[in-house]
Amino acid sequence: YRGSMLDVARHFFSVKDVKKYIDLLAYYKYNVLHLHLTDDQGWRIEIKSWPKLTEVGGSTEVGGGASGFYTQEDYTEIVNYAASHHMIVVPEVDMPGHTNAASASYPFLNGNGKKVSLYEGTNVGFSTFDTRKDTVYAFIDDVVREISAITPGPYFHIGGDESHVTTSKDYIYFVEKVEKIVQKHGKRMIGWDEVATANLDSTSISQFWASKENADFAIAKNMKIIMSPAKKAYLDMEYDTLSKHGLHWAAYIPTDTAYIWTPEEYEGIPIKNILGIEAPLWSETISDIDELEYLAFPRAIG
Repeated sequence: YRGSMLDVARHFFSVKDVKKYIDLLAYYKYNVLHLHLTDDQGWRIEIKSWPKLTEVGGSTEVGGGASGFYTQEDYTEIVNYAASHHMIVVPEVDMPGHTNAASASYPFLNGNGKKVSLYEGTNVGFSTFDTRKDTVYAFIDDVVREISAITPGPYFHIGGDESHVTTSKDYIYFVEKVEKIVQKHGKRMIGWDEVATANLDSTSISQFWASKENADFAIAKNMKIIMSPAKKAYLDMEYDTLSKHGLHWAAYIPTDTAYIWTPEEYEGIPIKNILGIEAPLWSETISDIDELEYLAFPRAIG
């Protein structure tokens, strides 16, 4: 598993831009493109049974601007283009946190008790689905079903990160229910490392981005782990204090730092648990292909 994630939710990237990123990744023998399709600031994938997700939730992005979404035909075009370059697409619908765009589209989903309006900022952790409502799971079932039907790869990513206003008990209940929905539609669940706090099947996959403790939970459950430590693999971190784009909450990542680390020795995670490696590119500070390339390369080659 040799992947990169592109966040098309904070800023929307056109099909043409995504294809160019696929071209570049495939040249360096990547075999996975993970698309972060939903977040507080935007919902980017058409769900035919819930049209307001894109009509309302797809209308905004960080800082305002053009925004947009992929029709299912657009998404299929990306999937087929990736396949022609020997790459699979992993779709991500982030939940129960990072869900403001969904709750703004359908307010019954909202579980944080506050009035929901569209959001164009960059804060995290303030949104959550109502994890105790049956209709929320009916909604998720439709979303997973429609996306899985047009995704030939074996994986479906449920996000699961930074659910700061979801109680621990509600979070665990939610992740365990959503895992079953993903399995019902024939996919293996991937989630950010927090999902390993739930009682998951060993076929589900934890994506290590921040917490060694969560990685250890995944190892104890005999789960596979995708290595994406923010301090080494996050392509959206600034190179240094002079970087034109990027964030630095995890670290500054000069090019050599992105190259000179050994996944199979990082934080003592056993190699038998490592499915592979993924370099995520979050898009709070970038909005076009030139800015994307500035952050991704040369570090993605490492």
